[in-house]
Amino acid sequence: MTVYERDYQAVAMALAEVRGNRHRRMGEVCDVLWRFFRDEGVSWVGFYEKDDEADQMSLVCSRNKPACSPIELRGVCGMCWKKKRSIIVNDVHNLGEHYIACDPKDKSEIVLPMFESDGSCYGVLDLDSHDRNAFYEHDVIELRRLMESTAISWPSSHIPALIY
Repeated sequence: MTVYERDYQAVAMALAEVRGNRHRRMGEVCDVLWRFFRDEGVSWVGFYEKDDEADQMSLVCSRNKPACSPIELRGVCGMCWKKKRSIIVNDVHNLGEHYIACDPKDKSEIVLPMFESDGSCYGVLDLDSHDRNAFYEHDVIELRRLMESTAISWPSSHIPALIY
């Protein structure tokens, strides 16, 4: 099993000057996460937002290949949004119908909820990997910190991730 050494401090420094509306900041975050983590076990990164008018989520931005959009709320992103909890999936094959396969090579995933100032969840950050067991609780903590520092998500109390 490969243990990845993701340099979150370097990512935070690269994002220190990110500006603009939320969607622009999301795009910048996708670019920077992809640049720093594509060789650290990340095969895809993107943001989804819950559609106001339908029980689905739509892609806001992603790197570095096409993605499924819209997606049903039955998948990991929908589960994260509903539960307002980060989710680490060590092996996507264990999820059955709760896994929406956009890339058949993906084997693990991490999804974090994005919060409004009132505590409601408006969307998720999703990272995939072609390796099993590619994400850890440390990634949840550091990604949450990045989302808060870029004002993509409001702070929330840390609840340990659900792990599958």
